[in-house]
Amino acid sequence: MKHKKEVLSVLWIFVTLNYLYCDLIGLMDSSMLKQYLTGSVEGLEINEHFLLYAGILMEIPIMMVLLSRILAKKANVWANVFAGSIKTLAMVATLFVGSFTSYYLFFAIIEIATTIFIVGYAIHWLRQKNDEIA
Repeated sequence: MKHKKEVLSVLWIFVTLNYLYCDLIGLMDSSMLKQYLTGSVEGLEINEHFLLYAGILMEIPIMMVLLSRILAKKANVWANVFAGSIKTLAMVATLFVGSFTSYYLFFAIIEIATTIFIVGYAIHWLRQKNDEIA
């Protein structure tokens, strides 16, 4: 069972790094940076509330790095299914807001594929009868 926890934790590290690097590249895109500096990106106002919600959304994968390692099997599975589903839906939704760049699409595909895999991996683990429930 320890192996499953480690795999899930590493997958959350992987997807978190992809989220962060995509955001970093976005700041290197001069057209995006100009919008960030005005406080409005693709018509979306970047204010304190938006940043709080963005922070909460990013805390999910960060938190899952730890929770994947410490939660017991059943809680671990459901936390991964819930978090993976939320992050998948959030990333898919971003593809329908404003326009997106080729680099954003590149990272979005990787991020969506990873969170879908996390959900599937967790469900598969739940269905396994041969490991102990910790």
